[in-house]
Amino acid sequence: MQPQSSAEDLIDPHGRTVRDLRISVTDRCNFRCQYCMPAEGMQWLPREEILSFEEIERFARICTEHFGFDGIRLTGGEPLVRAHLPELVQRLASLNVDIALTTNGATLRLHAAALAKAGLKRINISLDSLRRDRFLELTRRDELDRVMDGIDSALSAGLNPVKINVVMMRGINDDEIVDFARFGREKGVTVRFIEFMPLEAGDVWNESLVVPAEEIVETINDAIPMEPITRGSEPAERWRYTDGNGEVGVIASVTRPFCGNCDRVRITAEGQFRTCLFAVDEFDMRTLLREEADDNKLVEAIKAAVGTKWAGHSIGQVNFIRPSRTMSQIGG
Repeated sequence: MQPQSSAEDLIDPHGRTVRDLRISVTDRCNFRCQYCMPAEGMQWLPREEILSFEEIERFARICTEHFGFDGIRLTGGEPLVRAHLPELVQRLASLNVDIALTTNGATLRLHAAALAKAGLKRINISLDSLRRDRFLELTRRDELDRVMDGIDSALSAGLNPVKINVVMMRGINDDEIVDFARFGREKGVTVRFIEFMPLEAGDVWNESLVVPAEEIVETINDAIPMEPITRGSEPAERWRYTDGNGEVGVIASVTRPFCGNCDRVRITAEGQFRTCLFAVDEFDMRTLLREEADDNKLVEAIKAAVGTKWAGHSIGQVNFIRPSRTMSQIGG
């Protein structure tokens, strides 16, 4: 979508125009994925600390109307554990921006039709293995059948595109690369392979788990010939199958970071504004929202925060600092 003509471009210190907002609606999740959170002991945010739908809508409205944001993605935790989520989707859809959602898909059968009716257009479903035993080991939940049913329900509801996000990990699921490619072709969904990033719940960043994007592409191409698609500002490098039956995406966050084209910011479930997934600083927007600060104060707070956005996350470099919070607490 085109930004509104009266909007002011929100430009960071490195000349990038910010136009994409990731909104975490909850820190809770019904899975316990090994690279995202510990099996036990998570302390969930009290309900009163989480932004209300009204507060989320107001913040999103300022981003869209004042700064011309044209994309909003709802995340978590697991966003579908937030009650009455279609109501929020309907509120945000009225802002005339592209609304997307990232989910683990386990309860999607219950919500897909209502979300589509509310105005959701696109959906990403996280799925790191097609094998039941391995899925259980990775997520600590025996829910593969329900996730597969959720994918079918998203397709039936008319959501388009339906994308499958696969975090590739060396020695864990990298033997499923071609299986996932074939699954995407057969199911009519776009599989996106994501390099493993240092946001796991453990204390040590294990770089040896990274399967490079180049290796992923070569592995698929050896089995099913592909050709590259011209890439825009989106994070995924895209490849189409030469027989015309679909495409795949590869997100090389570690080996080929796309920070130079980054147009994203995010706000956590409790209203902390972050200019990067790996940011070490946060900016409190909840207090301004709850003190009923006028729009100008929020506009200035957003501009000040974006004024600190760094050039890149520095993964793999000596100056990299890992965030102190897990992915579920930040918002994927």
